[in-house]
Amino acid sequence: MFQLIPAIDLINGQCVRLTQGDYGQKTVYSEDPLEIAKAFEGAGIQRLHLVDLDGAKAKKIVNAAVLERIASNTSLHIDFGGGVQSDEMIDTAFSAGAAQITAGSIAVRNPALVCEWLQKYGSEKIILGADAQNEMIAVSGWQENSNISIFDFLQDYTSKGAKYVISTDVAKDGLLQGPSFDLYEKIQASSPSLSVIASGGVACMEDLVRLREMNLFGVIVGKAFYEGRISLADLAKFSAEIC
Repeated sequence: MFQLIPAIDLINGQCVRLTQGDYGQKTVYSEDPLEIAKAFEGAGIQRLHLVDLDGAKAKKIVNAAVLERIASNTSLHIDFGGGVQSDEMIDTAFSAGAAQITAGSIAVRNPALVCEWLQKYGSEKIILGADAQNEMIAVSGWQENSNISIFDFLQDYTSKGAKYVISTDVAKDGLLQGPSFDLYEKIQASSPSLSVIASGGVACMEDLVRLREMNLFGVIVGKAFYEGRISLADLAKFSAEIC
């Protein structure tokens, strides 16, 4: 079943969006992320992608209290990312109510640790965050490029038990110009056993329909919702259709 996964990005406890990962291009959409999360839940949505942007910058979880508040007051299945860089931080995330964590830069910098997490917590609990620029892995909130092909990166992790990946094409994120359909097709072709979650670029309902038709695992919706391109009613209808 295709998964519709709205996103809440956090800075200073507020719901924000960045453009192409640039902290200088920040828009605050709500002072109360829980209110937004409850709205998603009320629309029949079951999942939430919660990103601690402060944590990503600090390399440690900063907004654990917000995670705990949302997890305690909704039934949403929360995947949490940002600042999960150590055993202590992953324990903090799970203790605060995360159902899954997203391992992004840490999966590039310390693959041995992420492989330990896959063994300890199981592949259902760990999502790879594989962000790409020109099909090469980008790290540190996209402020650095690596020399690692996203396809080699994912094939290696698949061989080590990884099951899920969230992939964002940096060139598409926050621009409302459509997702990187070609990238997702290539990922599926090179790592067919992976459950691929598309992220970045969604601009309209037609994008969601096309991604669903590609047999991806799911899609993350962010700026298109916050900018009014896709309404809560649209998400509720789409969610009902895919259930």
